[in-house]
Amino acid sequence: MIKNYFKIAWRNLWRNKAFSAINILGLAIGIATCLIIMLFVNNELSFDRYNTKADRIFAVSFQGNIQGEKMNEGTVMPPVAQTLKADYPEVEASTRLRNFGTPKITVGNKSFKEDAFAFVDANFFQVFTLPLIAGDEATALREPNTVVLTKAMAHKYFGDEDPIGKVITLNGDKNTVLKVTGMINEVPVNSNFHFEIFASMSGLAEAGVDDWMRSNFHTYLLLAKNYDYKKLEVKLPQVVDKYIGPQMLKAMGTSLTDFRKKGNDISFHLKPITAIHLDPDYPNEMSPAGDVRNVYIFGAIAVFMLLIACINFMNLSTAGASKRAREVGIRKVLGSLKSELVKQFLFESIIISAIALLLAITCIYTALPVFNKLTGQSLSLRFADHPFLLPGLVLFVLFTGVLAGSYPAFYLSSFKPIAVLKGKFINGKKGLGLRGSLVVFQFFISIILAVGTTVVFKQLYFLQHKDIGYNKDQVLIIPNVWTLGKNQETFYQQLVNDSRVASVSGSGYLPAGPSDNNNFFVSPEQNPGQMIKTLRYDVDENYIATLGIHLQAGRNFSKDFSTDSSAVILNETAAKVMGWEKGAVGQNILYSNNKGEKINYHVIGVVKDFNFKSLHERISPLVMSYAPNRGTLIAKLKTTDVAGLTNMLAKRWTELGSEDPLSYSFLDDRFNNTYKGEQKIGTILGIFAGLTILVACLGLFGLAMFTAQQRTKEIGVRKVLGASVLEVTNMLSKEFLKLVLIACIIAFPLAWWAMHKWLQDFAYQTTISWWVFAGAGVAASLIALSTVSFQAVKAALVNPVKSLKAE
Repeated sequence: MIKNYFKIAWRNLWRNKAFSAINILGLAIGIATCLIIMLFVNNELSFDRYNTKADRIFAVSFQGNIQGEKMNEGTVMPPVAQTLKADYPEVEASTRLRNFGTPKITVGNKSFKEDAFAFVDANFFQVFTLPLIAGDEATALREPNTVVLTKAMAHKYFGDEDPIGKVITLNGDKNTVLKVTGMINEVPVNSNFHFEIFASMSGLAEAGVDDWMRSNFHTYLLLAKNYDYKKLEVKLPQVVDKYIGPQMLKAMGTSLTDFRKKGNDISFHLKPITAIHLDPDYPNEMSPAGDVRNVYIFGAIAVFMLLIACINFMNLSTAGASKRAREVGIRKVLGSLKSELVKQFLFESIIISAIALLLAITCIYTALPVFNKLTGQSLSLRFADHPFLLPGLVLFVLFTGVLAGSYPAFYLSSFKPIAVLKGKFINGKKGLGLRGSLVVFQFFISIILAVGTTVVFKQLYFLQHKDIGYNKDQVLIIPNVWTLGKNQETFYQQLVNDSRVASVSGSGYLPAGPSDNNNFFVSPEQNPGQMIKTLRYDVDENYIATLGIHLQAGRNFSKDFSTDSSAVILNETAAKVMGWEKGAVGQNILYSNNKGEKINYHVIGVVKDFNFKSLHERISPLVMSYAPNRGTLIAKLKTTDVAGLTNMLAKRWTELGSEDPLSYSFLDDRFNNTYKGEQKIGTILGIFAGLTILVACLGLFGLAMFTAQQRTKEIGVRKVLGASVLEVTNMLSKEFLKLVLIACIIAFPLAWWAMHKWLQDFAYQTTISWWVFAGAGVAASLIALSTVSFQAVKAALVNPVKSLKAE
């Protein structure tokens, strides 16, 4: 029976090879798109789930609202981990991670600059599932000055030698010799941290300080099985009262009660580690954040894309019904039951679906490298990694085949044999209406994606061209100058004296990309109890000029004023929050250090607000203090010979004794990299929008073909009565343009609402202009018209005599 079904199916597919090819192509595109999106969604949902205790691990974050300024940090104070473990029995273990930036590592006579170095507690590898392939996870980091390396890092340092027992040197103010006591494989890609060197926390003096006023430690809790973490989170205000309150009173001279009476608050919160990656609001600076909204969006696109592909199948199958009507009639006369015909048509549909799946998998293997390059993903289709994928695809083929072939199967098998053999078969407005509705649905989805893609790129253009208050063009950033040691100043002077350089500033505080960061809690001198959270930038006298920041009032820092060591410059927002909108110059602010000592800073200037954070956020209060630092250099260039300048600098860098190559970046690139997530979303949306429109056009082509076949006699009569080819083409085309217009009317309000919600995530937004919708509507109409016109012109050119004889 199956063999007969297959023979008949293959014969019919070959006989109608044009329809079959379009069916297979449409389904293949739909399936390939759906599978790629499934890989993307699965990757996004898999972060940190490699940990066997993932459902029990929670990150501790610190949040606050101080004078209306939001505070949201993924790091907390040194004592938090041990305190929560000691005070709350539901905490089975606590562990910390301290990102140590980019230190210099020496091995023998070779030096390396590393950006994947962290200090961790001794139990880190017992909480996180990173099995040691050498050493004991329980004892490897128990002693100070011990270190665990990844396999790749061990090979980099020691080649094929056994790394256990070998030493590396952490260079700094005091060199620290670290003994290798363990080795792990690579940290999984789908992890929220990607370090390769894990040093013992017990060797870090900062880790043992009882300081509740500074937060630098990523802290994780392992809770009891099946424990609701919300119950512990409710208790965490007690920690603030018990430990932070006394230190706040000592350091700032204000009690926690008075602090809260003024509308301020600070608190600890818990976050499941499996939810960190998809929460764009979680302050995780160790890994680029995802967005759960994108998972929902692309999941919906996958479903709609598959539906559109199936809709195409229905339209194209019914469009070819006239060619198989007599076959159905004859088979019914010869005794075939409707159920047998249904099985035959469904079998054909499943075969098409299976062929489409094979083509889709081939396309995926071909397209994934390109897709990954365009979107910055690292997706792969490996059946060995997903044992349920192959059985799932088999079910997928059956489901898709049945879903896509159900309507054609029941539609074709319902033909009445007598009517069919007389040359008539079921047609009617009902069938056309249903197929028209399906085309409306296809273009409804296509238009929404087109509008969404346009708005995303419009917002990116807006961000890249907005006046951000500083000049990011031709600004060269040179980090790690401190590695030159005593030659830092020499390199700085060489850069200053180069005729291709306009000005040079020394500061690690950068308004775009990775930057030094320092919370600065201050109060106006006349109101010491009014604590205000600001950021502090340590800069030199050239910083403002180098970045082109506008000085609104007062003066800049100067080496000629010895008192500038206790001077500050505010931004407009800080002056406003302090209550000094009419004049901040000459005012004083107070800062309390950890010892409770009050330090007085004198305001000498106010700069115009500039965006030193992502444009997702409003400008917050900023205080600039005078603290020249040659560790990172910022150079404003005035040359087009950038390559010549950087080559010269690389040569000078080596001559000054650095064993590391010169590294540098440009401020505009750092700014653009801030919005890589949005760029990826725009690229992915653009790709899927294009594919959706392509598949929708295939469906429209099928419906145009079906309509032309059903109106063959009408076209012949009209031509006999003198209708021109253009008139016949217009007659057939305008019906489809009506469908596109209906799709526009339905899609535009929903697209506006969806993109309006998306734009709310930005503090600074573009407008959703009318031309975005007009452009999408016109583009959809032109695409539909060009698709339909081919079939319409073909039908209009047929000799009317043949058209009338055909009927």
